[in-house]
Amino acid sequence: MGLSRQCLKTGCTSPSVATLTYVYRDSTVVLGPLATYAEPHTYDLCHRHAEGLTAPRGWEVVRLTTDSTPRPPSTDDLLALADAVREAGRARPGASRDRVGAQADDQARHEAATGAVEVGRKGHLRVLRDS
Repeated sequence: MGLSRQCLKTGCTSPSVATLTYVYRDSTVVLGPLATYAEPHTYDLCHRHAEGLTAPRGWEVVRLTTDSTPRPPSTDDLLALADAVREAGRARPGASRDRVGAQADDQARHEAATGAVEVGRKGHLRVLRDS
């Protein structure tokens, strides 16, 4: 699960859905889908600011086809977040349950409920295989 990037505009807390790039040599502003990585000299914009974008006088705006509507978190993201929160809660020193036993119980419940089998683990993240 990755963290979403926020809009570049000051005071805007909306998630970014498009990336703006200036091509100075061609006097062009390119507005396209959100870039995979935040890069220097590119600017992330939310839906509202991407739709209202204007270019300096004499410049051309190129709008690449984008689905600029914000996407809701997927259930996988929400489940991963819930699992991380549960594990962080179990990590407190002095907890009454044995941590290893609690993890085994959680894993057995998860496997029974979803049919997914854990094949690896790194920290609080698990690699699951569908059965």
